[in-house]
Amino acid sequence: MSATAITVIVLAAQRTGVINPLATRASVSHKCLAPIRGKALIRHVMETLVTVPNVEAIRVSVEPKVHAELEVVLADYASPELPITLVASDENIVESVVKAAGESEGPFVVTTADNVLLTRDAVAQVVDAMREADAVIGIAREKNVKAAHPEGQRNYYGFSDGGIANCNLYGLSSRKAFKAAEVFREGGQFMSNPGRMIRAFGLLNIVLLRAGLMKLHPAMEVLSDRLGATVKAVEFEDGALAIDVDNERTYAVCEELLPGRPAKV
Repeated sequence: MSATAITVIVLAAQRTGVINPLATRASVSHKCLAPIRGKALIRHVMETLVTVPNVEAIRVSVEPKVHAELEVVLADYASPELPITLVASDENIVESVVKAAGESEGPFVVTTADNVLLTRDAVAQVVDAMREADAVIGIAREKNVKAAHPEGQRNYYGFSDGGIANCNLYGLSSRKAFKAAEVFREGGQFMSNPGRMIRAFGLLNIVLLRAGLMKLHPAMEVLSDRLGATVKAVEFEDGALAIDVDNERTYAVCEELLPGRPAKV
């Protein structure tokens, strides 16, 4: 993939029928508007994304009922050179990505509105990896996540070469990669869904994964063969990238880590 304009998709919707406790605690309508270190979660993400080279558009997927409120927040980051568009989300996360993609042919970077520890360098690594892959998933090794904060994550995917955590940062090099997005549609919940895992990896490979007998990168090769699209895992040394604001515990962790994150320039 040559250097080209990138569309960033930010998933900001809440789970259907779920009242987010962080939003309730902060007396706001939506989790992405809950403040941390004096700024709404989505502001921290936007402040990083607007510094990423070659981004031509940012599209935020969220329920229409919060569009008017978010338009006010996002106006601080939009410009004629970098339009920010709000798109109605879908109950299915893959459909939300497809809707947010609009008419663009890609490449796409996908992240979440609660990914407050995101860095420009991490996005750049994903973009670079799309030169050799249809779909990219950002991950961090368990040792690096624990080095960033011992309470940052409690659940890891078990591979024979060590545990990994999802960083909620993905790359889709073109529309061909949309079918690979099904693998990522529930982020960290994917490995707990046996049906989705079997469809993606195949029954024998699921047994090997469950037994901790398969290494990460060979597993990505198996997944690529099953999907008919090249899927690559990008390993971040920065373990904090695997920590987003999911609950009270991770809110406290992110609040502690934010002051030490790389400057947004």
